[in-house]
Amino acid sequence: MLFHTQLGLMPLFHGLSLIESQKATSMNQISSIMWLMLGFFTIPILAIIATVFTANRRYRVFHFWLTIVYSVLNLTHLVLDLLLPQVIWYQITLMVILFLIGLLLNLVAFQWMKAPIKNHQVI
Repeated sequence: MLFHTQLGLMPLFHGLSLIESQKATSMNQISSIMWLMLGFFTIPILAIIATVFTANRRYRVFHFWLTIVYSVLNLTHLVLDLLLPQVIWYQITLMVILFLIGLLLNLVAFQWMKAPIKNHQVI
C-alpha cells in the first residue's frame, strides 16, 4: 500500500503535476482525507499485530470481513482510476496486483476462519 502511494507521488520529484481529484488551497481543506488515509494504512498494520497475538474465533471472523472490505475498496479504487480523464497505466497495473493479492488474502483469511483453533502461544 505504501509503495502505491509513493508510486503515485513520484511525478512530483520530477517537477510534474499530479491529477487532482479535489482542488485544495490548504492542508486544512483536505485534513479529513489525510485522516482517512492514515486510518486506511493503520488498520491493516494493527490487524497484522493482532493476528500474531490472537486466534480466537471472533477475531478470525472480523479479520476475514476486514479483508473483504479492503478488497472492495481496492476494486473501487481501480475502477475510479480507470474513469479518470488521463489513465495512468502503471498505477492501474499496481492496483490490479494489489487487488489480486487481496483476493488471495481473502481466501487465506477464509481458510483461517474455518480452521480449528489450536493453542496459540507467543514466545
